[in-house]
Amino acid sequence: MKPRAAKVIAYLRVSTEEQSLSGLGLADQRLVIERAAESHHWDHVAYVIDEGFSAKNLARPGIAEALRQLACGEAGVLVVSKLDRLSRSLLDFAQLMETAKRQGWELVVLDLAIDTCTPSGALMANVMASFAEYERQLIGQRTSAALQVKKAQGARLGRPCTLDPAVSQRIVAERAEGRSLTTIANALNSDGVSTARGGRCWFPSTVAGVLRSAVLDREALGRSA
Repeated sequence: MKPRAAKVIAYLRVSTEEQSLSGLGLADQRLVIERAAESHHWDHVAYVIDEGFSAKNLARPGIAEALRQLACGEAGVLVVSKLDRLSRSLLDFAQLMETAKRQGWELVVLDLAIDTCTPSGALMANVMASFAEYERQLIGQRTSAALQVKKAQGARLGRPCTLDPAVSQRIVAERAEGRSLTTIANALNSDGVSTARGGRCWFPSTVAGVLRSAVLDREALGRSA
């Protein structure tokens, strides 16, 4: 890996609401970073600002340009005065830390003492990553629970069925007669039957998918009866 540039990118952000208050926060953010630059002996600090953007996601031109420079090796450190200037999503922040580690640049968040250049700062970063993973697991559990509730209420889970019902019935009937998935697929291809997406080529896996969908339909019908 080529040596990283000595350039430090200092990221500042102010939302639309803060911007309406005469740019409240930009001067304070810059002051905090300037003090940190002195203590860290950063000689080359470039300031990147996103004005009028929230931190709900990373879809901002300023941070996108900063990440481009870091990825290309034009800069070696990204510093922010407070975590909420960079992101309000712990999952987004964890992803940034993973990106920094993979690409070889350093991340510094001054208000949380996160500094991947130092052992203690790296430890704090790992703690934040652990909390992000915990949040990700909670989201997964909530999503699973919500799907199970829908299933219990009779909702059909999975991809909506767009195949001609007559074709589905034919596949189910032929399978019930003991025909293999390959035999059914070959017969459909010979007869020029279209798939659910309008294709003309059936595979055993495609036939199996139709059979699974038919099972889901029967289960949903049974629950709603």
